[in-house]
Amino acid sequence: MKSMDSMPDLPETLPLLALRNRVVFPQMALPLYVGRERSVAAIETAFHGDGLILLAAQRDDKIEDPRVEDLYETGVIASVIQLFRLQDGTLKTLVSGLARVKITDVVQEEPYYRVSFTQQKSVEPTHTEQELKVLVTQVKEIFGKIVRKGNKLPTEILSALDQISNPTQLSNVIMGQFAASYDVKKSQEILEMLDPGQRLEKLLVLLNEELDILSDEIKLKNRIRSNMRRNSGLAGAGKPEEMPPEVDELKQEISELEERIFQQKLSDEAREKAIKELRKLKLMAPMSAEAAVVRNYLDWILALPWDLNSEDNLNIIQSQSILDEDHFGMEKPKERILEHLAVQSLSNRVTGPILCFTGPPGVGKTSLARSVARACGREFVRLSLGGVRDEAEIRGHRRTYIGAMPGKIIQAMKKAGTSNPVFLLDEIDKLSSDFRGDPSSALLEVLDPEQNKAFNDHYLDLDYDLSKVLFIATSNSLSSIPWPLQDRMEIIELDGYTEWEKLSIAVKYLIPKQLERCGLSEQSVTFTEGSIKSIINHYTKEAGVRSLERNISSVLRKCALKTVRGTMEINSEHRIKSTSIPTWLGKKRYNFGIPEGGNTTGVVNGLAVTVFGGDLLVAEASTVPGKGNLSLTGKLGEVMQESARTALSCVRSRSSAFGLDVDFHDKVDIHIHFPEGAIPKDGPSAGITIVTAIVSSLLQLPVHSDLAMTGEITLRGRVLKIGGLKEKIIAAHRSGIRRVLIPRANMIDIEEIPPKVLSQVTIIPVDTVDEVLTHALDQSQMRKKTVFSNTPVDWRT
Repeated sequence: MKSMDSMPDLPETLPLLALRNRVVFPQMALPLYVGRERSVAAIETAFHGDGLILLAAQRDDKIEDPRVEDLYETGVIASVIQLFRLQDGTLKTLVSGLARVKITDVVQEEPYYRVSFTQQKSVEPTHTEQELKVLVTQVKEIFGKIVRKGNKLPTEILSALDQISNPTQLSNVIMGQFAASYDVKKSQEILEMLDPGQRLEKLLVLLNEELDILSDEIKLKNRIRSNMRRNSGLAGAGKPEEMPPEVDELKQEISELEERIFQQKLSDEAREKAIKELRKLKLMAPMSAEAAVVRNYLDWILALPWDLNSEDNLNIIQSQSILDEDHFGMEKPKERILEHLAVQSLSNRVTGPILCFTGPPGVGKTSLARSVARACGREFVRLSLGGVRDEAEIRGHRRTYIGAMPGKIIQAMKKAGTSNPVFLLDEIDKLSSDFRGDPSSALLEVLDPEQNKAFNDHYLDLDYDLSKVLFIATSNSLSSIPWPLQDRMEIIELDGYTEWEKLSIAVKYLIPKQLERCGLSEQSVTFTEGSIKSIINHYTKEAGVRSLERNISSVLRKCALKTVRGTMEINSEHRIKSTSIPTWLGKKRYNFGIPEGGNTTGVVNGLAVTVFGGDLLVAEASTVPGKGNLSLTGKLGEVMQESARTALSCVRSRSSAFGLDVDFHDKVDIHIHFPEGAIPKDGPSAGITIVTAIVSSLLQLPVHSDLAMTGEITLRGRVLKIGGLKEKIIAAHRSGIRRVLIPRANMIDIEEIPPKVLSQVTIIPVDTVDEVLTHALDQSQMRKKTVFSNTPVDWRT
């Protein structure tokens, strides 16, 4: 028979957790309470690592801090499914046994034991196949009698057991049910047995003993009940027999549950399932474990909002006002929400859209989702997906597991209390996966409008309608989100804020908010426009406004301290000016790009977009006599290096037009450098910048310092469209640039640029490299000799 207790690709060492009064078997899931320091360190390391830990039982449970030699050598590798910290500092964890192992060596002792091990695979049984089948049948039969007589185990386990024919798997499952009640030595003896047949024989002995004990208990209970009835009859004839208190409580609870089942709005499937479970509960002993499981299941069904919708706010003007009140800009997501409300007001469809806000950190994706809920008049629930790597977190655990619960989706719906909340799936790009499943695959059903009307949670095992929920996901990057998941969402990109947008946000939102937090009045402290710009440009480098808010808060806290000390009057107006910012926040931390002071040979102002917004990207080119080598420095990415080679080939193809010898490239070494070499740079948009720098250096012609450029270059000298034009033009304006060369194909993006910037920067569209050089090079120095040619240079001809 095939072994069921081995695992491939295990690590060589694992953290070790010592167990008291408990032996864990493979295929056994159970909760553990961990309080010892060494044990806490081991379980936390395992949970935040690969999720695996080695469990071994103590020989003596009285030892408080056991060493490895105080433990049994044979243990079980388990996966850590869940981990919670309780109020008293104790950790509650749910583990699931995977495979038998034997500890071989200790490789680490502090802060927890880490041990090496070997797997203990089942050996070939000494019994014949027919003998094994007989043992399997006998074990199932005795176990079934215990389950039916005892009322301590769920009867559903018998149907699951009927599907098991493997002796190893059968013994693991049954010992998982009785390990807590058996003596550690008896359980450990079975765990260490490697012959499946011998394991079943020993298990059969233990089950027969358990059945005998159970039979004696039943006989004793019947005898006591009979004596009670007899005494009750002698004491007072005709008086009804008094029921134990727990029976009365259960009857009352069943009556309340029955009333709720028929009064609440449930789906037909949910009501039918609830009635069926209630019938089971009536037949169970009040204090049995199965009764608690059924009661918990019914509570979950009745706590969910099956058809309880909050009324949407369909007043478009009011919704627009709420969105504008909470957030500056963000026109695209605001318009999309208003479109949804408009469609809903004109039609009877209530299907919620599935949106994904993607953009850099700090631009307000999460807070915008809260604002959307307020504008729509819906409840708001948030589920953080960062670090989630277990599919059961989304879909829940099946009820056969001890301590099973619904997944996070159903839990959030219970918390919302309505069927149509705004549901935020925060940091959806931070999902991960391991051997426990892929949560992103489980989300495919949640975020599919054609499927989520019948979402099936493993715990409930019922179809739940999520089609009315307005799902909003947030991410910093789309690259880590699986394509099938992206396909189910409507992607709305949120760009980083420009300097003017940050200025408006600071004035309208951040400063009033921080003044209130610091206990200052709006009249006591005011910021000038220059001071806010100084903080934005010299003390923050971000796409959002989190760091800006922290710096404003820092200034106001210092004002509050001065007020308390008496060095600043409470009611007097104190203006924060740009010249005084260094006294409040210290020396400048960042400098935005500053162009060269005069026209310089081989130095060109390029433009780039980073995660923090637009910036000036200076390109330098130097040519020296050599053998035709091309050097590229400045931590350039692969695309940018290819762009540099394309630029050089473009220049070589025009050598005659530039008055250069045909073989000039064999006589010179060209070095292209982008300053700030520690910062990675990539992308094709520096193509025309590199061409201009090379030509300027070869012809010894200076480049206008008041001009910047951006555009991709082709081998034929054509200038292609680029992205991030808005951020680049704003960066040029901030750096004092007065003229910017852009691809003509980008003229359609000009409308996105603030009018204030366009009034001070001249945009020059170009199609070819010849147009670029005409505008960029200092034409007053056009006719001169070069060190690489004996002919006058006039490339314009």
